[in-house]
Amino acid sequence: MSTGRDLTELVRPPRSLFVNFPMGNPFGPPNEPDQQRRILRTALELAAGAATPGEIVDLGETWPDDFTEKVTTSLLAMT
Repeated sequence: MSTGRDLTELVRPPRSLFVNFPMGNPFGPPNEPDQQRRILRTALELAAGAATPGEIVDLGETWPDDFTEKVTTSLLAMT
């Protein structure tokens, strides 16, 4: 599971499911058990069936709210 695609490409794990969600929330928002189960199943299927070393699969799920401002604010706080 990865929430940072650029870092995942640098680290090059054997396989990874990229989830474009805020850091710390790879399985989705709280109180969304159906979505969380779907993501877990997808990750397990990838772990069991990935055939290409270093494969990064993009999850087709979306976060319900735009979190771009939160990411930008967090990044600016680190400088």
